[in-house]
Amino acid sequence: MNILILGSGGREHALAWAIRQNPKCDRLIVAPGNAGIERIADCAAIDINSRADVLEFAEDNAIDFVVIGPEAPLAAGVSDALRAAGFLVFGPSQAAAQLEASKTFTKEICDACNAPTAAWARFTDPLGAREYVTKQGAPIVIKADGLAAGKGVTVAETIAQAHEAIDLIFQGEFGDTSVVIEEFMAGEEASFFILCDGTDCLPIGTAQDHKRVGEGDTGPNTGGMGAYSPAPVLTDALQQQVMDRIVRPTVAEMARKGMPFQGVLYAGLMIQDGQARLVEYNVRFGDPECQALMMRLGAQVLDLLLACAEERLGAAKVNWADDHAMTIVMAANGYPGSYEKGTVISGLDEIPETSFEMVFHAGTASDDGKVLATGGRVLACTGRGDSLAEAHERAYKLVDMIDWPQGFCRRDIGWRALPES
Repeated sequence: MNILILGSGGREHALAWAIRQNPKCDRLIVAPGNAGIERIADCAAIDINSRADVLEFAEDNAIDFVVIGPEAPLAAGVSDALRAAGFLVFGPSQAAAQLEASKTFTKEICDACNAPTAAWARFTDPLGAREYVTKQGAPIVIKADGLAAGKGVTVAETIAQAHEAIDLIFQGEFGDTSVVIEEFMAGEEASFFILCDGTDCLPIGTAQDHKRVGEGDTGPNTGGMGAYSPAPVLTDALQQQVMDRIVRPTVAEMARKGMPFQGVLYAGLMIQDGQARLVEYNVRFGDPECQALMMRLGAQVLDLLLACAEERLGAAKVNWADDHAMTIVMAANGYPGSYEKGTVISGLDEIPETSFEMVFHAGTASDDGKVLATGGRVLACTGRGDSLAEAHERAYKLVDMIDWPQGFCRRDIGWRALPES
């Protein structure tokens, strides 16, 4: 098969790494890719948010299967254009992608199917939002309604912080968007990944992310500073509870509304006292959770994605090894604020690339034999082992092999599951 992956981050590098191992993959193209991806696939410089550009490229290169990595092309309707032209696609329609593109849409779906989630309200003006926050009190959660690359959420500890977050959103920090204000939910957060083909659902893994930039889960939210899989807090019983009370009702409601969901449903959950509530949905693999998941799933990923796209998930199975994976994000100094671009990363040529240890690239580019940092989150050092402790040791060993003075990482990834660390 000729396979096209859209995206340029660590998630897409991990997907490409897993798909490349499957013998069904004859040619692999990633658009636009990065310095790590170009070592295992052809890279193409196209605008992945343009329906016309992606469609033309797929036709010119006889693509058999398109895997859409990030949320922006999904929200732009790229999957719809490809399907209309007869291409096999992994990724939801533009209408179904509203589960991530609009917090309001997701909350209304949850209300309609009685899926447990936080109490909420939506505002289109700052005055109303500020008054609501003052009345409700803190802590409270302020969210940009639309896409914000994982950064449009503030857990405000005080009324003043909430007002500041509201003002920032209405000043256009995340584009032209309204504000969704939610009840603060206490507990332990975890991620659950489920493939859906419009009718059937297949759980494919759990993970736990570390959103805050600082150790001890302090500082501002980021796109994710590290993750591990599986997440111990999501027991088999809890996973079944989430499927019965949240995921399947959501998928049924989406079908009832005439927008069946086909792709990966990433449920962010808050767990407290043995009960799970939905924090939010994403309609693509999480980054950096995907890196840990792909290390554990390997070549079977392509078969699972194809079963999803071909609407035959009912007969598909996941072959899990009894293993663990951890990924450590290396980011540019200053992230998630301003940071320097174009710094040189050394030591990568000495890094082993096996099914137990990989460095996935995110914000990188190659220039005359050098690897340059071009983004905020730049590398994801990923280890796999028979235990989480072993995966932790391998991941941090990779971090220590990299020479990049302008970068940093958190040293406490996995602290909830490895308190002794």
